Parts: sequence; C-alpha cells; structure tokens
Amino acid sequence: MESVGKSVPRKESFDKVEGRAKYTRDLRLAGMLHGKLVTSPHAHAKIRSIDAAAAAAVPGVRGIVTGADCQELTGELLADRPVLAYRKVRYYGEPVAVVIADDEQTAWRAAGLVHVEYEVLPVVSSPSRALLPGAPLLHEEVEKYKRYGDVYPVPGMNIGNHLKIRKGDFQSGWEAGVVKVECYTAFRPSDHIAMEPRAARAEILPDGEVHIRASTQAPYVIKRFMERYFGLDPGQVVVHVPFVGGGFGAKGAVQLEFIAYCASRAVGGRLVEVSNSREEDMISSPCHIGLEAQIKMAATPDGRLTAAQITLLWDGGAYADMAAVMAKAGIDDCTGPYRIPNVWADSLAVYTNHTYATSFRGFAHPEVTFAIERTMDLLAKKLGMDPIALRLLNAIGPGETTPTQVLLDESNIGNVPACILRLRELMDWESGQRVVLPNGRIRTKGIAALWKTSSTPTDAGAGAVLIFNKSGSVNLMTGVVEIGQGTKTALAQIAAERLTIDPSLVHVSFEVNTKTNPEHWKTVASSSTMMAGRAILEAADDAIRQLKYNAALVLQVSPDELELAEGRVFVRGNPQRGFLFREIAMGYESENGLTVGKQVIGRGSYIVKLTRLDPETGDGRPGPQWSVAAQGVEVEFDPVECRYQVLRAYTVIDGGVIVNHRGAVTQMMGGMSMGLSWATRESFLYDNQERVLNPQLRFYKITHFGENPDMVVDFVQTPYHEGPYGARGIGEYGTIGMAGALANALSVAAGVELFQLPLLPETIWRARGGGSVHDPV
Repeated sequence: MESVGKSVPRKESFDKVEGRAKYTRDLRLAGMLHGKLVTSPHAHAKIRSIDAAAAAAVPGVRGIVTGADCQELTGELLADRPVLAYRKVRYYGEPVAVVIADDEQTAWRAAGLVHVEYEVLPVVSSPSRALLPGAPLLHEEVEKYKRYGDVYPVPGMNIGNHLKIRKGDFQSGWEAGVVKVECYTAFRPSDHIAMEPRAARAEILPDGEVHIRASTQAPYVIKRFMERYFGLDPGQVVVHVPFVGGGFGAKGAVQLEFIAYCASRAVGGRLVEVSNSREEDMISSPCHIGLEAQIKMAATPDGRLTAAQITLLWDGGAYADMAAVMAKAGIDDCTGPYRIPNVWADSLAVYTNHTYATSFRGFAHPEVTFAIERTMDLLAKKLGMDPIALRLLNAIGPGETTPTQVLLDESNIGNVPACILRLRELMDWESGQRVVLPNGRIRTKGIAALWKTSSTPTDAGAGAVLIFNKSGSVNLMTGVVEIGQGTKTALAQIAAERLTIDPSLVHVSFEVNTKTNPEHWKTVASSSTMMAGRAILEAADDAIRQLKYNAALVLQVSPDELELAEGRVFVRGNPQRGFLFREIAMGYESENGLTVGKQVIGRGSYIVKLTRLDPETGDGRPGPQWSVAAQGVEVEFDPVECRYQVLRAYTVIDGGVIVNHRGAVTQMMGGMSMGLSWATRESFLYDNQERVLNPQLRFYKITHFGENPDMVVDFVQTPYHEGPYGARGIGEYGTIGMAGALANALSVAAGVELFQLPLLPETIWRARGGGSVHDPV
C-alpha cells in the first residue's frame, strides 16, 4: 500500500506548534456575555433558599439562573441529573446557579454574592457503604426517572444500573477448580486533567436556531440531547467544534452546553460563554470513575481456568450519567482476554456523594483490567506457575466465546498469544523477574494482558463526504473531532489509498459543524478510525464511480473498462488513454466549451452491527471486534524507603493493520504515560464530609515531562476484515494495562500484595506493615 501504513506527518502539526490552532475560547466576540458558576460547598444537602438580590444589583449583571429556572432532568441513559441543582445538592462543587454578566470579572464578583442556605445531610462515601442497610439515599425515587435505553436502577437503593453476566454453569465450574484465589481491589475517583478545561457557548437566534460552540467529543449527541430534554428541533441546533485541547473521554459528557443554553435563554438568546477554571473542571464537571472490585477465580492444578465470580461496584458519583454505560462496558469484557467457560458477574453503577463520573481513556477497561491482572498474578503464585505461562495457557482466541457469548473468529479478535510472546521477548523475561542489586535495591518486572471492544450504542455510525476540487485534490468532511489523537490524518491516508493519490492532496476539515458535516456518533471508544474509515471507503468508491462515469463519456467506453492509478483514470491495458483527476473532477470540458459529466462528490456511511445485552444473562454483541495487547513494566524499588522508579514500559498491541505507524507509536506512548500517572499518584482526597481536598494541580499530582520511563512499542497485525484496510481501534489501549502491570511488578519487589491505587510509597509502606492500612473507601 502507498499511503496506509506509512508515518505521514499529522496535518494539524504546524497549526498547533506555531500557535494558529483555535480552540473554543480563542474567538472573542463583541457583545458576548459570560457565565460564572455558583457551586455547592457541601457534598449532600437540601437547598433551603437562594438569595441572588445582591448579585443581581451588581452593575453589568444581565441575569441569574438557578435550578428552579431549568428543571429539565438529563442523563445518558437515566434522566436523573438537573441542569443546575434543584432542591438538593449531591456532590461537592455541584453547580447551583450561573450568574451572567458583561465580562468574566463581573460575573465572578457577582457569583460570590449569591447566598445559598443549605441543610446539610449525611454523606455516602463509597460504593460498598452506599449499599449498606440504612445508607442515606441520594435519589429517593429512582424508579420514576425516565429511561433512554437499557438501564436497570434498583428502587430503594443507591444503584443507578445493575448489569449481569451468567455464562455457563458457574457452580459446577467453581467446584471443578481445585485451586482458588480471591482478590479485592479499590481506588477512588480521579480526574482526566485535559490541557484545555471544558467550555461552551450558546446563542439563540431570532428564528429559533440554536448555535453551540463547545470543547466536546460529542457534537451530534448534543444535538440529540437538546431535542430530548428541551424539545428543540435538531435541525435548528447547530454545534460548532474547533480544535479540542485533549479530552480522554471527559468531553464526551454533556454538561456546560446545557447550562450555556439555559443562560442564553434567560437573557433573550444572547451569546453566553460558560467555562471552567481548572478547579471547576476537576470538581464540578464529571470525573474519572472509581471502583471496588471483588474477583474470585478457580483453576485446575495445571492452571486452566474453570470459573470466575466478578463483582464490580462502580463509584458513579451523584448521578448515573455515563457510569451506567461504563458499568456495561466493564462487564462486557470482565474476564480479561482469557478463556473462562463459567462466569457469574455483577456490575453496579452505585450512587455516592462524589462528582459524577464520565468516560476515561479505556472506558471501564483500565479499572477492570487492574483487578483481573492482580488476580491472575495471585493465581500464578498459588499454582507455582510463571505469570506469562499462565496467561498463555488461558489466552482466548478464535472458536471461543466472550463473556457475552460472542463467538470469536480469526478476524474479530486479535492474537493474544502473539502479543504475550513478543512482550516476553522484548522484556527479556527469561533473565528473571526479580533481581537484587548490589546497593540493595530490587529490580522486578510485571505484566498485564488486555482486550477491549467498543461497547457503543447499537445505532452508532459515521458518515463521510469527499468533494473533488478542480485541481484534482479532495476535501474530506467527517464529524470526527480532532482532540489530539491524529485521527484526521489517518482518515486522509485511508482516502488517499483508495483514490490512489498522495495524502497531501486530501484536505481535511478540522472544525466540525453539525449543519454541514455528516454525522459521527462520538469521538470516543477507539472507534473513529474504524467507523469513519469505513464511511470514507464507501465515499471513495462512490467518487470513483463518478470519475469513471465522466471519463467513460469522453473516451466512449464502458466504465467497467476503466481503472485508477496515481491520480488518473485510464482504459485497462492502455494506460496512456485516460485523464488526470483534475481534467474530469468537474466534468470534462471539450475544446468548443461543451462540458459533459458532473462534479464529483462522494458520499459514504457506516453503522455498527450490534445487539443489546439480555438483562438476565448478558448475552449479546456489545462491539464489532476486540483489539488485544500485552503490557509490561520494569521497576527499581528501594525496600528501605518504599520509593521506586519505573525504568521501562512496554506495549505490544494487535491493532490490525496500522494506518499511521508513527502516529500509532506516539499514541500508545501517550496512553502509557497516562496509565502510569493514574497508577502512581492520581486520586481525589476527601475529608469526612466528602469534600475534595486537592482540587488544584498544586496538590493533585500528575506525571510531568521528564518523569516518563523509556517506552517500547511494537505491533502484531492481525487484519480485521471489516476494518478499513484491516485496521482495528487502538486509541485507548496504551492506558489499559499499565496499572495492573505496575502493581504486579511492585508486589514482587515489595514482597506484599498491592491492591489499592494509587501506588504511592506510603501505600506500599503501610501494606508492608508500616502503619495502619489506610482505608481507601
């Protein structure tokens, strides 16, 4: 192939490094108003009254909106969340009101004058405590909320969704297993820390058309939700998305867009911007989910898995929102990439008084993988087996079924053993997993195997349009959002490959306008290249038919007798007899001016072929294919101070045919860095009233430049037959196994099993008996 598989430079690179790329807040418009959020200082409280008189008296204040002014309930699957808190707040930092003023400074000053009287209520601090008898209920009548999909809240309990897997005969499988292990893992919510905080603008034009400009990964979902919750004609909702400064799933949620719309509605439709400070982005907008997981596994004496019981208690925070969907994604692939014939699994999205959760890179898979991979290492130790040998023995493959009973074949799943074997080679595993150095420090290696499917809605799809220019170049339009992942470059390569032109001749539109760009479900789930790529191939084939039609009119031959190569259409067997694209892209003009043919505009679309899951057994098809990977880390551990350094990190992924090699390598490295940052240091800290104690980057630590280990990335390429040129999704996979691999390495180094994140030196010290173990929940 001429374009696919090459390391083509990203098309937006120069705009970004030279500062020309424009983000949501970069365009300053005369007359734009600014909204400032008033947020709750309590995690759980009744709202007794709101006195906004002093704020309204500030010169320049144009309006104040409270929950009483916008009582619509919203949510991804379960409509349990008000646009602004109404009568009750359920998490620290929850927006209670928005003050609209001529400028940001005035809005900030006036917001501080809004007086809210609260009656503080008891808090729920963790999923397990939320399920205890007598726990305070966050939603007293959860059964009355409207449902928009397969969601199963439990009345009278703090459960927003309950999913099940019942595969095989669990009891007989458990009894057949002679060797059994049990593992409990836990970690609190954390944050995405995208470089650009979330922001949204809204304006209602005199004819009723609503324009929203937002930092979002889901512009078309915003359109749907504006229809669903506000009764707007989706044809009158136009969402504009410029460059997005990172998302990692956080910007797949819809929050500030609703608030900005309600603010605009309150001031006669004027343009209003509502944007987060860094602190607001961390505590007021949706965060990375927490999880308590209990895993039980049974195996034969030679290591073959016979059964698994899996309980996932997701810390969904105050509202079900995306936690209800992540509970499903987590149970879809709950066994890891292993052959387990008998599975009994429950996945619960649990209400707590924490910031409500949304997607995080990997969409429930880093969290579940951490629990599964810790359990696999426990089992290997109990069996006396090498951790890699245990994983190879149980690796899932063609002819076997997933937890949701999807039959796997050589196309829809990658090659798990090949990834593990290549990782073993790269890590020089045979040289030993644990080495004591002369200075007393200990070097160890840890691994994790992983898989993931998309867990998209059954109607998820993508569209593409290819418009030929008179020069023979092509304008490519899709609804994919550029969030820093480089997808639009890969899509240009796919189009160029099919059209037999250089990728430089494919011009991509970086700004998404839902009025003109074809719909794309969301830019999430490692699915954009696959879905939009398929739509582009269909659009390219449509364009090719039109090119051949135009050429056939002039050459007086059948279109079936024509071929394409190097930007030309020519007669098969007679390549000199033909035309360059530029000669026929707008039709063909003869010497006397007569033009025949038509302008070439290719159109294509793609929709995934999935099914819902059975609510009692979990049977169903949650995604089109499974990419797989194996990851590893090497650490050097100081047994005296319990400090450690990650020396090297490895990823071997079967991503099908790799479209852009260098882009894929750097994307894996970015994911690995994010996974290690989360595993080593990231977590919200709470006081006894569940107020966040570290809502600033001064106290919430993330990995900095220069702190990353050496990274090694390699690929196994098992083509996915339905993917564009055999490609699979890979965007999130670098993150998924890092926490599990690191915890496995450190457990060997420290001589004690580690089940809590983040893996701070203090955490390890306490696990080794250096104090009372800090309760993470």
